[in-house]
Amino acid sequence: MPEHILFLTGKLAEKQLRRTLEEMEPEFGYTVHQLGLTVAALMTADMIRRRLKDTFGADRVLVPGRCRGDLEALSKDMGISIERGPEELHDLPEFFGKKKKKPDIGRYELRIFAEIVDAPRMDIDGILRQARDYRKDGADVIDVGCLPETPFPHLEEAVRALKAEGFQVSVDSLENDDLLRGGTAGADFLLSLHEET
Repeated sequence: MPEHILFLTGKLAEKQLRRTLEEMEPEFGYTVHQLGLTVAALMTADMIRRRLKDTFGADRVLVPGRCRGDLEALSKDMGISIERGPEELHDLPEFFGKKKKKPDIGRYELRIFAEIVDAPRMDIDGILRQARDYRKDGADVIDVGCLPETPFPHLEEAVRALKAEGFQVSVDSLENDDLLRGGTAGADFLLSLHEET
């Protein structure tokens, strides 16, 4: 019979723990049990003693590595081995002697902003060339960077030219006037805003 391990976790980590175990394709059987707390790392031995009413036929219990308290005494009291796992959930495969799955960085739920830092000193063709290079390198948004105390008379023209080529555009400035001009010209994002702006 393969070993059966009970994994204790919290609400926030439960789905990721299940996914990690599924991807590991372990040789052991397992049960994932959410102990009724939000953050797994805040689990304590006393909390486990109070809340764990069933060990689901497990041979041993694995708790988050940051679980505080005397697990040796708890193991004796509950009649089952209770051990700390790794501190970070993504280290679980290595904890069991498996290779860690490399993250797929081709899929992401964020936008990559690439700033053209010297935009006020560049002409429109130069800005467009830089933007095209950034897009090739994976940028989702072209950030037109304004420089302090540096005139940028062609800001609106730069934003409109980028938009005409299908770019998403942000304008980054500490000057209210630059932000208003960029927004009016059609920028999708305004950066470096603060409480007053």
